[in-house]
Amino acid sequence: MAQRTVAQGVSIRLACLAFCISQTCYRYQAKHSAENVEIADLLIRLTHNQRNWGFGLCFLYLRNVCH
Repeated sequence: MAQRTVAQGVSIRLACLAFCISQTCYRYQAKHSAENVEIADLLIRLTHNQRNWGFGLCFLYLRNVCH
């Protein structure tokens, strides 16, 4: 919403103030990497094979396996 408001001519500062977000948050650009794709694939396979595991077990497993 803030980006649309800025596109209509409102300043970034005023748009961020109106939507209660920081200017840093407004300017943030996510960095996609091949590592994220690999982790997502591992997580999908893990949750498919271990349906009774919650987030905690999946996190610990991936943290210990993916060094």
